[in-house]
Amino acid sequence: MAFANTKQLLQKAQRGKYAIGHFNINNLEILQGIVAAAEKLKAPVILSTSEGAIQYAGMDYLVCLAQTAAKKAKIPIALHLDHGRDLRVIKKAINLGYSSVMFDGSHLPFEENVKLTKKVVQWAHRKGVSVEAELGTIGGAEDLVSARKILYTDPQQAAEFVKKTGCDFLAVAIGTSHGAYKFSDTAYLRIDLLKEIKKKVKVPLVLHGASGVSLSLIKEAEKYGAQLSGVSGVPDAQIREAIKLGICKINTDTDLRLAFDAGVRKALAEHPKDFDPRQILAPAREAIQKIAEERIKLFGSEGKG
Repeated sequence: MAFANTKQLLQKAQRGKYAIGHFNINNLEILQGIVAAAEKLKAPVILSTSEGAIQYAGMDYLVCLAQTAAKKAKIPIALHLDHGRDLRVIKKAINLGYSSVMFDGSHLPFEENVKLTKKVVQWAHRKGVSVEAELGTIGGAEDLVSARKILYTDPQQAAEFVKKTGCDFLAVAIGTSHGAYKFSDTAYLRIDLLKEIKKKVKVPLVLHGASGVSLSLIKEAEKYGAQLSGVSGVPDAQIREAIKLGICKINTDTDLRLAFDAGVRKALAEHPKDFDPRQILAPAREAIQKIAEERIKLFGSEGKG
C-alpha cells in the first residue's frame, strides 16, 4: 500500500466534520505505537517528520519506516513534512514521495510568505504532493520552531493568502501554542476567530500546538522523577468545538513525548537491572499507543479508515 493522499483524507474529514490525527515520529517505537492505535481503531492517520526529527534520525530512515508501516497497515497512512522552512529539505521530501509537505513561512512578511509558499506549491503539485501553509504564528517552542507570542490569523488575509498561493490546507493561529507549557493561565482558543476564518476559507484548516498534556501522563512521569510543574494543554472541549467549526487536521507531538518519557522512566525505575533497550522501550511504545488512541477518539476519526 502506498502512502495515502493527504489532501483527499482531509477533504473527506471536512465533509464528515471530524479531524485526522497528525502525529510526529522520531523513531521506530513511536511509529509503531501510533500505527497500532490507528489500526485498532480503524482510523486514517498522518505520520509526520519535523526538520528536527530529520536531523536526529535522517529523512531516508524515517521514510523507510513509514513506507513499511503503510505497506503492512490496513488503514490509510499519509506521510507529511511538518514545519518545513529549509527549501532543500522540502524539495527532498517531495522527491522521496511524501504525501504532503508544509512550508512554514509564518515568520515572514505576508508577501514573502505568499511568494515562497506559491513556489513550494508549484514544485509539489508537479509531483502530486499537497501543500500545507501557515498564516499567523502560534506561541511556544518545539523542535526548531519557536515564537515569542501568538499572532492571530486575520480572516480576510487568510482568504487572500489561499487564493494567491494555491495551498491545499492552511494552519491557523487561534491561540494554541507549541510545547508542554502552552498557557500561563486558563486555556483559551479564539473560537470566534475560527468561525470568521471558516466563512472566508474553503480549504481544510489545521491546528498546531493542540496537545492535551494529559494529567495522568504528567503524574506518571513525575512519579518517576520528571519535573513538569506548570505544564498545560488544550482542553478536550475546546478541541471538539474547533473540529465542529472546520479544523480537519490536528497535530500532536508533545503528548507523544510525555508518553514516551513516562514509559521509559517507569521501566528504568521498576527494573533497574534491565539494560536491554527492548525491555526499556517496549513500555514507551505501549504508552504511545494509549495516548494516540485517546487522541483519535477525541478527533472523531475512529472507524473512518
